[in-house]
Amino acid sequence: MEEVCTPLKSDSRLKHRPLTPLRLLRGVICLVVFLSTAFICIVYLSPLAVVGLRLISIRYSRKAVSFFFGLWLSMWPFLFEKINRTKVVFSGDSIPMRERVLLIANHRTEVDWMYLWDLALRKGRLGCIKYILKSSLMKLPIFGWGFHLLEFIAVERKWEIDEKILQQNLSTFQDPKDPLWLSLFPEGTDYTYYPISLSPQI
Repeated sequence: MEEVCTPLKSDSRLKHRPLTPLRLLRGVICLVVFLSTAFICIVYLSPLAVVGLRLISIRYSRKAVSFFFGLWLSMWPFLFEKINRTKVVFSGDSIPMRERVLLIANHRTEVDWMYLWDLALRKGRLGCIKYILKSSLMKLPIFGWGFHLLEFIAVERKWEIDEKILQQNLSTFQDPKDPLWLSLFPEGTDYTYYPISLSPQI
């Protein structure tokens, strides 16, 4: 059965509420909770799942990591939608429940990748997202380690190098029992600078 999606109507009303001291404090508290729990998850829970279970079964190791990762990520939609009262609207083709998916998205802001968590939560695949990201992000303190544990795929943005990297990483997900939402932002970074050549008028 094919779903029919109605186009969204533009709204000329104010889309941003003013930043008050209370909202600022609430945002800081949310950020502290988010980062502190990320540290606990990465340092204490993920190594047990990645190192311990991986010696027994890669599939069970990935399931455990997805479970812990999903628990942590579930805070974001809650903080985003319930605490911050942000309305998230999905439109377009319907994504099947609990299916392996390739997500190709625009990169308009610095938090585009977080919006995908709201969708994945509704489809039962919150902890299964694997991002294709630039290799420099893997060198970030703490979070870079987390990206490695979560099996994010780092690329150099040069096809002659990245083709082999993608083949090697994706070949480990050939088992259809391994849950996978592969997320790709073709635009690369959210700020792209294009050189402009100016020629004098004659």
